Amino acid sequence: MKVCNLASGSTGNCTYIETSKYKILIDLGKTKKYIKENLESIGVNYEDIDYVFLTHTHDDHTSALKTFLKKHKAFLVITNEMAKDIPDLENYNVITYDKNPDIEGLDIKSYKMSHDSGEIRSFVVSEDGKSICYITDTGYINSKYFKDFKDKDVYFIESNHDIEMLQHGPYPDWLKKRVLSDVGHLSNKFAGIYLSKLITDKTKKVTLIHLSEKNNTEECALDTVKGILSDHGIDKLDIVCSKPNTPGKVIKL
Repeated sequence: MKVCNLASGSTGNCTYIETSKYKILIDLGKTKKYIKENLESIGVNYEDIDYVFLTHTHDDHTSALKTFLKKHKAFLVITNEMAKDIPDLENYNVITYDKNPDIEGLDIKSYKMSHDSGEIRSFVVSEDGKSICYITDTGYINSKYFKDFKDKDVYFIESNHDIEMLQHGPYPDWLKKRVLSDVGHLSNKFAGIYLSKLITDKTKKVTLIHLSEKNNTEECALDTVKGILSDHGIDKLDIVCSKPNTPGKVIKL
């Protein structure tokens, strides 16, 4: 498998995953032009995308739906609840599901998370004993998922804000409360705590995603997460931050 985060943050989110059979995007939260050009930069023709999975229907995860999927062979893969929030659904090739998508030759599991959207999903994609865990836009991770999320090769996990920066930052009080709530976003602190429970010696790479531009910095996110992991005896791990407008490196499993 291959995976590359093309962009992550409040201005848009999109991640590319390639298995032996399929080319996949998780979310279409940038412009078609941005996604097309940055797929080409990693050697992928956007017309070869087979499936687009949505985590949820907020605009920073769906803004290119109309333009990217226009006259495109790719299937939009969404839950039945998400389908209620997408206008002009008849214009797309659509696969809907409730628990897990049923796509032949693709091992992908879907998990309900906690966010103020109609429905929010995270994913685990596996092939040939390798696995990618993708978690974003959630106020917390339910402990019932720990077993399924544990011992993966690669993690993409939300590390949205530093709690102190958020509390003393420019957001109005109602928005601060929303971000900090169970239907908000994971802080650096909780990203670190959850990772300390999930990663094992098998884990090769962690990418912190969906960093707030107003309530976080890469340095702060990395320092906090690495500090918590170090406290749990985890010191030798490749951890990086996603960029809002620049693709990360292609990770090959």
